This record gives sequence, structure tokens and C-alpha cells, in this order.
Amino acid sequence: MASTSTPLTLPVLPLDDEVVLPGMVVPLDLNDTDVRAAVEAAQAAARSSGDSKAKVLLVPRIDGTYANTGVLGTVEQVGRLADGDPGALIRGRGRVRIGAGTTGPGAALWVEGLTVEETLPDPLPGSVTELVTEYKALATNWLKKRGAWQVVDRVQQIDDVSALADNSGYSPFLSTGQKVELLETADPVARLKLATAQLREHLAEQDVAETIAKDVQEGVDKQQREFLLRRQLDAVRKELRELNGEQEGEESDDYRARVEAADLPSSVREAALKEVDKLERASDQSPEGSWIRTWLDTVLELPWNDRTEDAYDIQGARSVLDAEHFGLDDVKERITEYLAVRKRRADRGLGVVGGRRGGAVLALVGPPGVGKTSLGESVAHAMGRKFVRVALGGVRDEAEIRGHRRTYVGALPGRIVRAIKEAGSMNPVVLLDEIDKVGSDFRGDPAAALLEVLDPAQNHTFRDHYLEVELDLSDVVFLATANVLEAIPEALLDRMELVRLDGYTEDEKVVIARDHLVPRQLDRAGLAEDEVVIGEDALRKLAGEYTREAGVRNLERAVTRVLRKVAAQHELGERELPFTVGEGDLRELVGRPHHVPESAQDPAERRTAVPGVATGLAVTGAGGDVLFVEASLADPETGAAGLTLTGQLGDVMKESAQIALSFLRSHGAELELPVADLKERGVHIHFPAGAVPKDGPSAGVTMTTALASLLSGRQVRTDVAMTGEVSLTGRVLPIGGVKQKLLAAHRAGITTVIIPKRNEPDLDDVPAEVLEKLDVHPVTDVRQVLELALAPASADLEIPVAA
Repeated sequence: MASTSTPLTLPVLPLDDEVVLPGMVVPLDLNDTDVRAAVEAAQAAARSSGDSKAKVLLVPRIDGTYANTGVLGTVEQVGRLADGDPGALIRGRGRVRIGAGTTGPGAALWVEGLTVEETLPDPLPGSVTELVTEYKALATNWLKKRGAWQVVDRVQQIDDVSALADNSGYSPFLSTGQKVELLETADPVARLKLATAQLREHLAEQDVAETIAKDVQEGVDKQQREFLLRRQLDAVRKELRELNGEQEGEESDDYRARVEAADLPSSVREAALKEVDKLERASDQSPEGSWIRTWLDTVLELPWNDRTEDAYDIQGARSVLDAEHFGLDDVKERITEYLAVRKRRADRGLGVVGGRRGGAVLALVGPPGVGKTSLGESVAHAMGRKFVRVALGGVRDEAEIRGHRRTYVGALPGRIVRAIKEAGSMNPVVLLDEIDKVGSDFRGDPAAALLEVLDPAQNHTFRDHYLEVELDLSDVVFLATANVLEAIPEALLDRMELVRLDGYTEDEKVVIARDHLVPRQLDRAGLAEDEVVIGEDALRKLAGEYTREAGVRNLERAVTRVLRKVAAQHELGERELPFTVGEGDLRELVGRPHHVPESAQDPAERRTAVPGVATGLAVTGAGGDVLFVEASLADPETGAAGLTLTGQLGDVMKESAQIALSFLRSHGAELELPVADLKERGVHIHFPAGAVPKDGPSAGVTMTTALASLLSGRQVRTDVAMTGEVSLTGRVLPIGGVKQKLLAAHRAGITTVIIPKRNEPDLDDVPAEVLEKLDVHPVTDVRQVLELALAPASADLEIPVAA
């Protein structure tokens, strides 16, 4: 316990940012005015009172503010310090509570104070004894780490609780605030607890610091050892090169020289030099060095300022396109227009306007086998540019387009940058093949990453994630191919100019086979041009009856089978060469035809030989196709009333069937149909090829005609096919894909086609030779459809046969 008792009047010796505790002996410099004034005042007071030792009050002064408690100090000796300056040796005796100021001899500040007397129970409680033991153990541990073995013995000999707590005033790790807190804590036990906690906290911090220092030292030792071994390895390799007479790489390994010598844009050069600076600062064993070298190699390999000169011979370019592809006039005209405009811009000095050049982005959409992919190479040939094909089918990772960040292991630039690098030119023709097959998942949406690539207003500053420098794509001609237009995102489609390739007519297929397919397959079959000749009648039959498609892939396979068969027969000695393949030889060589037109079949075997079957036209991913619709009525005694639809139909097509049935129910009397059958008997509408999904409104008139044929007992004419959406009032509404549907009707041997009146402008896109062979009837009302499509009731047995 502590209590205040004896009053004292003492001169104040201020200690700036220092604290002296009782029991401590400290030397003080007398050159300090305040210290000298206090010591001299204390000596004068001692002489006048007859005391043997002068007494002063040691008070901490922190930021000009005095503490509330000081230490009574006695001047033990006055002399010179180790550096020769005058000084005084003062010993702290006990705590003093500072009171009011007073007067005294000398220039010092005098104050009144009360001594603080400390008393402890005897014997000491067990908790205090344990505290003393803990403090001595902690102090001994700290002193041993510092090598102060002599001080260890002195601390172990201190048994007084107050003296032991005040002994921590010698600790250099205590801050001034912590020492003031010890000074102002009068209770010895509380003071010892505080000193113990401060010492324990310091030892814990010291242990952490030692652990960190040890780990750092181990890491440094490892790096130094690895550095030394690598230097030794380099020296060994150098000696081996000298022994083998090899020359050490100079310019190729100096990236700074390579960057400065390369013809790079200013922004790219600046970025490359920054990476070279990083490479020079990086250590040999740092993984960042390999990343930087790979990045620099990629940048230096890109053709930043290399461009091919466009062939501005417009007529020559058109001749190249005509020679390599038959038909496809829309695409040829668009490329010719592009070259003509680019030539005029170059002649007027408008090659680069606003940082952008005159690139192009075209989307070639059409069924398989019509030549979309091969057309891209022909475009590059016609323009005199390099050609690169980028396959996008099945791509799901956005980084495939924009590249990976360099921090990833195995990072690469995107496919666009790799295409430019592969072409070796900044203005190639890049074919983005199968853009409608691009997928998306948790790794991103590649189609969204293509938005910037295919936007003429943005792609002059395209930034790949790997390169992180701007790449000008405005001079690149992008050609995108797709089979299904609906699979391309709307935002991406908006950035491209759409060119449709709807398929070839039979005459075009014959010309393509004669001029392109047969010569190519003759070469692949090892046959000379004069050894096997396939007549035009045979090619026409192959195109019309052995294959039925929008493109020419299956036709080429059929030609290949014919030539393969002839070559095999010649090797077996069964056929002499030269040989001309005629129409009559096809059955022997490739078997029976697979697609016989309805008009060529026996009248009794045709699909429309019975009432309730009508011929429609549809568009699929493979182009146009013929679609049959079958309708039947259930027996009123066995079948339930209602509408049944089969054939894997979509919601729109199901609604079209409901509309057709509702129209006939409401207008049956007008059309002289037994509509009572529709109320009492179940109606079943089926679309054959049930495994193929079908949807869309264009089969509305076909279903209406099939039901009207079923109810009236009049057959649908074999040579008639139809398409169009029907409304509840009987209006025939416009649909899409007219050109593809008419080409499909032509391939199937149909001679009469019914289309909506509002689709009449679409006939301008249909080839003239197809329109000459088709009798096209634009209609506005379903009643006109029934008049054209249904055979007369009296002529059911005399079904008209197409010529």
C-alpha cells in the first residue's frame, strides 16, 4: 500500500522526455541551464540547513507539461562526465506528490511536495510472490538475450517489490509514457504488475521479430546460394561454348536493341521499352522474366507497319471471283463495290480518315455447302491480300477472342491477334468461320467480345488483354459465315453487313460440277481429263434425283463415287478408258436415285393422291425444303372430338393449326364444307419426319388447304406447293425465306407455287431461270389458295400431271 506523509520544499530539476524512477542513478549534464540552476539551489539549501547531500525534485517534462509525481533525488557527486563536460550524479530516492509552487534560493523553480510512503504486508501473499518470480524470470530471459549476465545476478538479488518494479526504469524499450505511468503508480504491487505486462509484451514482439528476421535471412541465404550456382552454371556454359567454337548470341538476345531497331508505333515502342526496363531489373530466377520475354517476342513478331497493296484492277478482281465461284452475284457485287470505293478514296488521299481505314465486315449467311468458306479465300485472292481462317465453332471462352491476362500460366493472345501474326500483314482477309456456333458459359461470352472486333467505329483501337496495347483492325476485311441467322446475337449482327447465300439452282449446280467439282475430283482419283467424262445429262440427274440440297457437297460426293467406281472397274479390267458417263450409266455406278420428284411418280403413289394431304414449303438450316401436311378425321363413335397435332411442332405452328381449324369452322358454309364433322369428330394433323423439330407460321395456308381437302373430298394438286401465314379472317400474311422456298420447290419438281401477295417483291431475288419454270401465284386470301390448290370434284380421278 502507499500513503503520503512528510512535506518537503525542493528545487525542481526538469527532465525533458526522460523519466527517473526511485533507485536509479543517473548522470546529468550541468551545461543545461535548468539542471545547473536546480543543483546549485539544492547545494545552497543544503549548506544553510547543514544537510550532507543536496536534494532536488526530478520531474519529467513532456511537451512542456510537468508530471504530477516526481522523484526525490540526492546529488551524490559533482564533477566531470566522461566527455569532459561538467556533470552531476543523482540518485533517485522516493516518490513525491507535487504540490504548489514556492520560493527558494537560486534561480531554480521551488515546489512543495509530499513524500509517498510504501508499505507491504509481511509476509507477502502468495500471488505477490508468484508475480515477483514471474518478473524475475522474464527479466532474466530478456537480459540473457542481450548478454547482460552481470545484471542478471543483481536483479535476482532484489527482493523488495517496490524496488523490483522501479528497476524496470532502466529498460530501454519502454517509452516515456510507459515510464511516467510506472512513476505515477504508487501501489508497489500494481506497479510490478504493470512492469511485468510491459516486459511480457516486449518479449512477445521480440520473438516475432526474431522469427521474421530468421525467415528473411534463410530466404536471402537461399537466393545468394542460387545466384552463385547460376553464375557458376553460366561460366561453365561459356567455357563449353568456347571449347566447341560456338559464338555467343549478341543482338538476338538484346531485347532493347531489338525493340529500338524494330519498326513499331510510338505507343507500342514506349510500352515495349518499359517492359525491357522491368526485364533488366528482374533477377534471373524471377518468373516475371520469362513472361516479359514471351510478351516482347509476341510484340516484335507482329507486323505493326506491314501492309499488302490492294489490287485496284476492279475488272481483274471481278474476273477472279467469277473464275473461282459460279453464281453468288450478291457477294461479288459487294466486294467489287468495296474495291471501287477504296480505289477512289486512295486516289483522293482519303485512305485514313480519323484514324480509321476502309475495312469491311460482311456476314455470309446460308445453308451448308454453298461455298461460304471458300469464298473468303477467293475474296483475298481478288484483292491481293493475305487470307487467314479463324474457326469459331464451339468456342466458349471469351479469352479466345481477347486473349488471357499475362499473369495466367500459359497466357496467349486472342485468336484475332494470332490471325494478324499468322498473316504477316495488318490488312488481311480474316474469315470468322461458323460464327453462329459460338457458345457461352461461366468463362464469358465470346460473341460479346466480338462486338468491338467487328465494329468499324471501334476496331481501330482494339486492345487485346495479353498485349495491352492498341491494335488497328480498321483495315482488316472480316468475313463471317453462319448457317442460321437467328443464332447470331442481335447486337453482333447489327455491326455486320448481311449477305444471304440461299443456294444454287439445278442449272448452277450443273455448271459448278462441270467446271469445278469434276476436274478437282478427277485429279484426286488419279484420272486424266480425257479418260473419264461425265455428261451434263448425268450431272443434272445427280443434282436433281441423287442429291437434294441447297449446296453442292453431296453432289461432289456423288461425283467422287462415280469416278471412284470407274477407276476401280478399270483396275479390275471390267471397263476400258476413255469412258463417258451418261444418264443411263448412273444406276449401275451409284445405284437408284434417292429423290424422285412427286410429278415423276405414278399418280396412285403420290403423297397427295388422297384428300387431306397438301404440299408446303419450309426453310431449315440446310436451306429450303418441301413439307407435307396430312389431316384426318376420327370416327365419331371411337374418337374424341378436338384437335390432335403430331410431328414435334413448336408453339407457333400449333397456334397456326388452331387458326386454320377456327377459320374453317366459321367459314365452312361459305366454302361449302361439312363443318359439322369438325365439331363432332376429332381432327388429327400430322407433319411427317416426326423426329425433326418444326416451328413457324408459314404452314398456315398449307394446314388450311389440307383440312379443306379432307372435308371436301377434293385432292390437292400434285404440282402445287404453298407457303404463307393465315389469319382468322382468312387473310394470307407475308413470311420469310421466299427465295429458298422457291429453289426447294424447283428442286422437288413443283411447277405451281402459291405465295402471299406482300412477298411479291422478294421474287426479284429469285434467279430468272427458276421463275421461268415456276408458275407463281401471289394471293391475299385463303379462298384464292383453295381455288388454285384443290382439284375439281369431278376430276378426282384425273389428277393433273406436271409437264
